[in-house]
Amino acid sequence: MALAGLTACGAAGMATSTGGSAGGSAGDGAGGSVGTGAKVAGPSGSAVAALKDIPVKGRAPVTGYSRARFGPAWADTDHNGCDQRNDILRRDLQNETLKPKTHGCIVLSGTLVDHYTGKTIAFARSSAAAVQIDHVVALENAWVTGAFAWSATKREALATDPLNLLAADGPSNESKGSGDAATWLPRPAYRCDYVARQVAVKTKYGAWMTSAEHKAIAAILATCPKEKLPQVRTIPLGDSSGAGGSAAAPTTGAAGSRSPAREVTAGAFCAPEGATGVSKAGTAMVCSAKAGARARWRSAG
Repeated sequence: MALAGLTACGAAGMATSTGGSAGGSAGDGAGGSVGTGAKVAGPSGSAVAALKDIPVKGRAPVTGYSRARFGPAWADTDHNGCDQRNDILRRDLQNETLKPKTHGCIVLSGTLVDHYTGKTIAFARSSAAAVQIDHVVALENAWVTGAFAWSATKREALATDPLNLLAADGPSNESKGSGDAATWLPRPAYRCDYVARQVAVKTKYGAWMTSAEHKAIAAILATCPKEKLPQVRTIPLGDSSGAGGSAAAPTTGAAGSRSPAREVTAGAFCAPEGATGVSKAGTAMVCSAKAGARARWRSAG
């Protein structure tokens, strides 16, 4: 699915998130934009206390779920003139290079210090599968824990909320799929931050948890009882010449610095939704579905 079109540069950027344990939650120390914007309203306080207020229920049927039920992929819901995917890349990457004449929006290259694996990963727009944008609360998980009954507007808000988005190692994101904390977790050093973010998202949107998910998160937070819910700030756009680096064409990075991009066939069926790859022609692709249809590989930009 094509990314939202670039319009005029907005005065306010997308929201980013800060806070968490002493080790730093996602976004802390990522790009130069982190922590520079104004705070955005959202849940705050103790993750342990917030978890106690989340209802525990069984999973609803997955019937009716599709990525399309959560709106266009990476829609510019904050209306800053830049799609949410590039907003998150600017927030989470270091030493990023921006495409000229895009009002500081489109990221051509950069480096991700990945929270999920601890690896340092080179990102290049021409081969974007190595770094993907993860929905911390997976959209299918949200569907079966309440989102099936939400309005289309509320579902799209969840899918594009920076509180629920992290740049992550591509293979780890694909391994996670639609899993919750009972079935998938990142490396131990990041688990307190990760589950606190899931608690914040489910608190903000009123989603529930299954018994297994709730118990898994409670067990992790018992090891970090002072963990706070992550807070959200706006993400400013970069400058039009490429803040954080040169505006030159992207490079692939040093040999061995990242896994080769996954080559895919445009239009072919794919899974999971949100996975990324590159076509034989070098076009960045994303696995996405239209209403009532199976997911296919479509252009990501």
